[in-house]
Amino acid sequence: MASFPYKLSNKLFQAKEKFLFRSLKTNYPNIDFSSNDYLGFSTQGYLHQEILTLEPSIKMGSTGSRLISGNSGLFNEIENEIAQFHQSESALIFNSGYDANLGLLSSVPQKGDLILSDELIHASLIDGIRLSHATHYKFSHNDVVSLLDLIKRHKETFQEIYVVVESVYSMDGDCAPLIELAHICKQYNLHLIVDEAHGIGVFGEQGKGLCQQLNIQDDCFARIYTYGKAMGCHGAAIVGSEELKQYLINFSRSFIYTTAMPEHSLLAIKAAYQLLIKTPEINKLKKNITYFNSQLKNAHHFIKSESTIHCMILQGNQVVQLKEEQLLKKDIFIKSIKSPTVKEGQERLRICLHSFNTQQQIDLLYSNL
Repeated sequence: MASFPYKLSNKLFQAKEKFLFRSLKTNYPNIDFSSNDYLGFSTQGYLHQEILTLEPSIKMGSTGSRLISGNSGLFNEIENEIAQFHQSESALIFNSGYDANLGLLSSVPQKGDLILSDELIHASLIDGIRLSHATHYKFSHNDVVSLLDLIKRHKETFQEIYVVVESVYSMDGDCAPLIELAHICKQYNLHLIVDEAHGIGVFGEQGKGLCQQLNIQDDCFARIYTYGKAMGCHGAAIVGSEELKQYLINFSRSFIYTTAMPEHSLLAIKAAYQLLIKTPEINKLKKNITYFNSQLKNAHHFIKSESTIHCMILQGNQVVQLKEEQLLKKDIFIKSIKSPTVKEGQERLRICLHSFNTQQQIDLLYSNL
């Protein structure tokens, strides 16, 4: 076996010393307060049952990228359905939310443009911005005053300005002030990009997301819907204008240079959207969110949240690691979030609620926090 570089070995050693070492596991506790399967589409079997009702003849592999041999009528059919569901001109499917965010942000903003992003946007959005040739500044989390200050300072310097936010923030669980953001972007002629990864399936009629709940879908330049969370499957779609779709097909490297999603994965997306229209799980989830929040009336170390994600702040990587291990002994699955993933002093337990969690499970969790 060839020798391993010392610098890399030392980085692994330091990660263990700082309680930051990651490893892959297969055995999970029975009481799930960690996964993103908010509606149980994946783990409770709902999606599998829906797929069986479709019964198409499909290929297992796609044979190439969509621009070579991997495209099919099923792609076109589902993208049209996605666009209609999300009240948009068009939709373009990517292999994952990471691919979608990377492809959008790396290709759309140009040299001479400006990207203004919330300081807590997801790593996939950050990586896309890093690959862009545009200038980038962050504004304080959910702070429209901070955003306005940047706009007023730089609006005359740049050709186009893109504002990048998440509808629901994955590490805090709070929601962006989308109505205010949409108003600001319209006032200053900016392009609003909203990642709805944790909004779809949770907010809005039939789980259409927070943008449509607030009726700002027409004010967005682009919205990103990720399917590996509440939808219980895989992939993502960027929705927007037909011109945006054609641009991404021609210039988004994470779309152009990858093997297309196989048809069985496309079928899962189609089935998940069909489930959203009729499932009772969205209402069950909302009841659990309401019940959980009712238990937190006197809990001051939780970030306020109306989403599925609730965070208990416990300072220090070792402290949150120990609390995770204590809950594991009670058969409760929760992951600790450590710095530098979050700011030092903001280490936390990240609790994800699901439609299939019982009130007894929520009570057990709360009594052990």
